[in-house]
Amino acid sequence: MDQKKIDRINELYHKSKGEGLTPEEKKEQTLLRKEYIAAIRGDLTNSLNNISIQNPDGSITDLSKVRKKHKRK
Repeated sequence: MDQKKIDRINELYHKSKGEGLTPEEKKEQTLLRKEYIAAIRGDLTNSLNNISIQNPDGSITDLSKVRKKHKRK
């Protein structure tokens, strides 16, 4: 998500606390927040998929493989 959209989220937040938002601005705020949350979740997922875990026996397991096993259940 680019900085321009983040700035707009903040602008709408401050406006909502002050004078309030129009219905169109509320809808825009909701859509921007959903996009922001999706971007954060995507970044977190990518970060977790790049982590390796060392098991007690010394072997290495990629966290992405562990997460895939748990999704199937």
